[in-house]
Parts: sequence; structure tokens; C-alpha cells
Amino acid sequence: MRNKLLVRVSSVAVAAAVSAAFVPASAHALTLMDILRGRDKEADRAPVVQPQEPQQTQRTYSAPKVAPPKYYTYKPDSMRFIAISEIRDPVVTGSISSDSTEAVEDADVSEVAAIDSDTMSDAAPAETMVAIDDNDPRRYLTDARVKAVDGVAAAVENYYSKGGELIWVADGMMTPKAEAALDTLADADAWGLDSGDYAVNLPDLLLAEDDAAREAELMRFELALSAQVLTYMQDSKRGRVDPNRISEFHDLERNPVDLDEAINALGKAENVAGLMESYSPQSERFEELKTTLKELRATDEYVEPIVFPRSVFIHPGENDDAVPNLVKAIKRESSDAFIEQHAAVFDAYDGGTEYTPELVDLVRDFQGVQGLYVDGVVGPKTIAAFDVETNDDRAHKVVAAMERLRWLPEDFGPRYVFINQPAYRVYYHDDNGENFDMRVVVGNSRNQTYFFRDQIQTVEFNPYWGLPRSIVVNEYLPKLRANPAYFDQIGYEVSYNGRRVSSSSVNWAAAPMVDVRQPPGERNALGQLKILFPNDHAIYMHDTPQKSYFERDQRALSHGCVRLADPNKMAAAVLGVPESDIDDYIATGQNTPVDVPEQFPVYISYFTAWPDATGDIQYYDDVYERDMYLERAFDAESRARKANS
Repeated sequence: MRNKLLVRVSSVAVAAAVSAAFVPASAHALTLMDILRGRDKEADRAPVVQPQEPQQTQRTYSAPKVAPPKYYTYKPDSMRFIAISEIRDPVVTGSISSDSTEAVEDADVSEVAAIDSDTMSDAAPAETMVAIDDNDPRRYLTDARVKAVDGVAAAVENYYSKGGELIWVADGMMTPKAEAALDTLADADAWGLDSGDYAVNLPDLLLAEDDAAREAELMRFELALSAQVLTYMQDSKRGRVDPNRISEFHDLERNPVDLDEAINALGKAENVAGLMESYSPQSERFEELKTTLKELRATDEYVEPIVFPRSVFIHPGENDDAVPNLVKAIKRESSDAFIEQHAAVFDAYDGGTEYTPELVDLVRDFQGVQGLYVDGVVGPKTIAAFDVETNDDRAHKVVAAMERLRWLPEDFGPRYVFINQPAYRVYYHDDNGENFDMRVVVGNSRNQTYFFRDQIQTVEFNPYWGLPRSIVVNEYLPKLRANPAYFDQIGYEVSYNGRRVSSSSVNWAAAPMVDVRQPPGERNALGQLKILFPNDHAIYMHDTPQKSYFERDQRALSHGCVRLADPNKMAAAVLGVPESDIDDYIATGQNTPVDVPEQFPVYISYFTAWPDATGDIQYYDDVYERDMYLERAFDAESRARKANS
């Protein structure tokens, strides 16, 4: 008994010691004797808000962190066998005469639904189902072993089990419809898909031992082609992969596809290829991407490699054999405007190895354009900016763009805001009014801006900035543990359970659930206004006091929200008022939310290839490496489909 007590006391002592490492000393902290006496309830523990001035005891705490959203290992759709247990044809019983009833009863069928000839009436026809004839080749559909994703399998099962006519086979052979469908599947790459995902084994009739084996093989082909055509149509409409399985940074509802309607349309269609292709987006921007993809793949381009030594560093005034390649690489990678601006330097360069002041200035300007640290020193980051994008690289970006377009509505609407994160730009579009675009700052690599769509609802002038919990915990908590009054000193407001409290009264060692906000003012992180489209990610468009960020070419710098270069212009467009009205709202200095007259969509997107106003495709850096994760998802989906084909 004594040993058990010692063990219990020892365990409690360890627990108390661990607890003491994370809770600061105070009049309300539990002691070992408190625990032994049963004072271990939450009410007896140190409160979040201290009733008296906190002790200034210096302690070391293990600071918690709020983890950012993550990327997943993509899991493709599971596949199952299409299971057709029975096939029944519809029969309209109201128009059947007594003679025809006898004919049905005499027919060689495995099962006939009960038909009451006394209750039949030509005025009220009814439909019933009868089992198919034993000689009907469709009976072999029940034995076919074909896999598909669940939604496709269900649509195929529903169509054939309810007497759907054969689509791809007639008179013991493939139909012209089948040929057209196979040609369309083989051309899937032109539409930004992968033809290998829709492969169908042709019926091997030469190996058939008898008529039964021949019909069975044809029915296997019938089922397989139906499944692959529906898969193609579904992929064309909503995309090959589910973006929400790629990462938590994607929040998109997949476009619906009515597969029952699709397979019924296939049965009736005269132009199967046209029907299948109609499921891809029909927008002008999609067609521009498709045309560009064809051009990129048709061009056999050779890019001369420009090689630099490993770990190269070239400092001003040095002589280095890599200098000629440096000048060549800058000229190849730069825009026409940049080359024209520095034409004198390029023309005067004689191919020497000295890193002259003129070349240093050229490199500094190049670094500035690329968003690099401007120091004139040629190191690994500057060399990395010389990577040349080949046609194959650009084709991958176009395919990624075509996929992502399938995640969005085909019609963006007559009025919308479109944010393209890799381009660092926002576009305001109104068929009946002004169209413009402007520079934006988006989230940094750790605090990435999400990919989603929503409705613009409110413009808030002289806004408060409510600090996200991730910022409070990850960035401010260490400062607050060293100085609990820090928020009071910088003018931030702290609330606990809806009640304003002093920052110095909060037990920051417990990482409490408190609300923190910065009042309106010149130093407010949101500037003078924000444009709200309420979402689960606390992302919105807003002004910023850090105007210099818009001068950079690489602008992934925020905590996830979208900062606007000209917020007043955007707010005026959103509200449909003159910019002078925006100035008047701001001039009051009062926090004022104003609802937009009519809500309209905003698309917070991610496209590394996108058509400009003239239809030419522009290419952007994959700032968050999302193209890479999308390629991995494509590969996972393709592997799963090929393994189950």
C-alpha cells in the first residue's frame, strides 16, 4: 500500500512539474498539495485573465504554433465493377390487345410482368417492364467485367438494366458511333486531357470460339466504351482531379455532371463526337488555351543551354569566365522593353570577362525586375532567374490552366472580379461598364492565398483589422510572454468572451482564445478600406500602408489576403459610385460598412498560363508550386485508371 502511494505521489509530482513548466507563477497556480487535496478542477486553475498585475518573473515557455494549411498525397477516385444483375425492357401495356397479350404470353422469355387484360384501356396507357429475350445479346452485359468510378458505374447500370438500347454495337459489329467515340477519346490530349485515361480494348472477335463468346466479347466492349465515354464527359465538365484533395488551399465545389442524362443523350445522338466535346468549357478563354496548346506541341523548339559553374559568385570588379554567359542570359530572359532600355550596354559589351560597373548596373536592374535582392552580386538566385521556359514547359502550364478552368463555372457572369495569384493582378469586369486591372500583393509561400470563389458583399471604410489566431500565436505570442502589455502599448484592442480587457491582464502562457484587433488609423494593416466576400479563410481585398510592395515584380508577401494597388478605384467600381464618394467615406475617419447594391462573384484563382485582353497567352511563375502538385494528382489518377482497366 505504501509503494502504491509513493507511485501515486511520484506521478502527481511529475505531472505538477510538467504543468509548472507551461504555467507562470501566480497566486492562483496549483501546488502539489492542492492537487493531493483534490483541487484539480478547471475553476481552481490559473485564469486566462489575471485579476491583478502579472508578476514579471522571467520564464522560458514552449511556444505553440498554429499549423498552416497543408498539401495532401492525392487519392484518386476508387473504382468498382459495373454490376448489372438483370435487364428489363419497358412495355406500354395500355395499347396491347388481347391477341398481342397472348403473343407475349407465348413468347420465349425468362420472365414476363403480370398483365391484366381486363383492366387495359387505350385511354390510359401504362408502362411496365418485362425481362429481355434469351436470344437478346444484351444478356451478356450481366457477365461483363468492367470497372468504373462509382458515379459512372451507377449511370451505366441504370441505363442498361432499364432496357437501354445498345449504343456501340449492332448486328454483331461495332457501329459508326463507336468509331467516332473512339476517335474522340484518342484526341483527348488536344482538350487538355490524357487519352491514356480513356483507353478501351477493342473486341477481339477472332479468338471467339462460338457465337456466344463473340456476343459476350461485344457486350464487354459495349460496357467498357460506355464507361470510358462517360468518364471523358465527366472529366471534360468538372476536371480530371478533385482540387480539394490536392491541398487545403483549394476550396471549390465541383461542377455537377448529370451522367444519366449524358448516357441517354449518347443513345440518341447522331453526332457523338460533338456531344462529347460539348462537355468541355465553351468559353473564348478555353478555346484560346486549346489553340495555344496545339501550337506549342506542333513546334519543335531547341533552346541553347547557357551553362554556369556550380556555386558561382561574381562580385563587382572581378574577372570571371562566366561574364559573357551572364550578359547573354540576361538578354535572352529580358523583355523587349528592358533590352531597349539597356541597348547601349548590350551594344558596347565586347565579350570580355571583367564585371564592369556598367554590367553591375545592368544586373542590378535585372534583379529588381525579377523581384530579387538588388546587390549587383551574381549568385545562385540570380542564376536561377535565367532558366528558360521551353514550349514543353509552357504546354504543361496550358494543360494545368485548362484543368483549372473546369473547376470554375463556364460563364463567369456579366460582372465579376477575377484575381490571378501568379500574375499578381486583379481584373474587374463589367459588360455594361468599365473594365480594368491592377497590381496586387498575395500571400507568401507559408500563408498562401486560397483558390475559391465567393460573392462580394460589403466595402468597409476605416476598417478594424482582426488579427487571425495564427498571427497572434505564431508571431506575437513570444513577445507577449516577454511583455504581456505589448498589445496595450501598440494600441491593439484585446477582448475575452466579448469583454474588453487589458493585454497585460491576460495569461499569455496559456495561449488563450482571445480576440485581438487593430483600430482604424493611418498605421492600420488594412489601410483605409477593405472589400469583403465572407469566407471560411478570412481572405478579402484591402488597402495597405506598404505601397512600396507594388513596385516589386514578385509580390507574394502578405499573410493571405489580397492587397490592392488602387483600392479606391476598386471600391468605387464595386459600389457603383464615383471615386469622390470613396474619399468622403474615408474622410470621416469612422468605421463604416457599406453593402454593395447587388452582390456579384469574385474568383480567387491560380493560373500560370492565362490569356490577356488580346487573346495571347501570358505565362507566370508557379509561385506556390501548385502546378507540381497538380501534375502529381494527374499521375495518381492515371495510374489508378490504368491499373483497373
